[in-house]
Amino acid sequence: MDQPIRMKNNGQINIVLNSQKRETIRSNKEIEVVPKPISAEHEILMEIENELNSLVGMEDIKKMVKEVYAWIYINKKRESAGLKTGKQALHMMFKGNPGTGKTTVARLIGKLFHKMNVLSKGHLIEAERADLVGEYIGHTAQKTRDLIKKAIGGILFIDEAYSLGRGGEKDFGKEAIDTLVKHMEDKQHEFILILAGYSDEMDYFLSLNPGLHSRFPIVFNFPDYSVDELMEIGRRMLQEKEYILSHDAERKLRDHLSYVKTTLNPISFSNGRYVRNIIEKSVRTQAMRLLMANHYDRHDLMTLRSNDLIFTD
Repeated sequence: MDQPIRMKNNGQINIVLNSQKRETIRSNKEIEVVPKPISAEHEILMEIENELNSLVGMEDIKKMVKEVYAWIYINKKRESAGLKTGKQALHMMFKGNPGTGKTTVARLIGKLFHKMNVLSKGHLIEAERADLVGEYIGHTAQKTRDLIKKAIGGILFIDEAYSLGRGGEKDFGKEAIDTLVKHMEDKQHEFILILAGYSDEMDYFLSLNPGLHSRFPIVFNFPDYSVDELMEIGRRMLQEKEYILSHDAERKLRDHLSYVKTTLNPISFSNGRYVRNIIEKSVRTQAMRLLMANHYDRHDLMTLRSNDLIFTD
């Protein structure tokens, strides 16, 4: 169906795309194409976008999820039209430091793919090296197969996946990698494998097996949060718990986050997780302060003061 248009007599044609950008063509009139509203058919995308938008930052991640949705959706349209469709391998790699939202996004992708009928269940199975690597020959392959079996219909999310490549040829981690690679091909439409970890370590891990890189066509890069974003994460956590920071406490927290962002190794700084730990400890400290003071009015019960914030790097 043609999109609705508006005519303007100023000697130009302006086509307005969904991105709100205009492509100008010389003519006798201006035609402005009005973007069509998202149909009910895309309510799945709207629901996931709303959940993503509730997360702080991660603008590139949000855009990438929408691109993956469009890729799957258009391929289905091409298939129904009798056109060729590319082989859709949806295994992914998540690169980033701890506490940058990788597991949260993996769960949302599982939910999206379930609603799009890409995955039959959409559940998330989290694993690390100890869950895959066994103690003797053959044990690792069996443990890995068992995990894949649990992940059928959903996502197998392996954090710190680069640890499987450590230890050399005699390490059982290589057996886990070989088993994963085989099942990625044999059962590629039955589950999705997401490998996650620090960016540099994941790049090195891929270099250990030249054929591994091509099996992960979708790569998400999770940047560290800025100080402003970390403060916003903290505010949302506090709001959910019905707490507020005093002005002094807010200033103290911001100064501390600025300090650790510039002095700590990014690998040892856990981003959102770090903020959550501060808040949880501060809530306990505030509770002890109020108990000792025997003072419980509503404002004090809600307010975290600067001396409630105790930082341990």
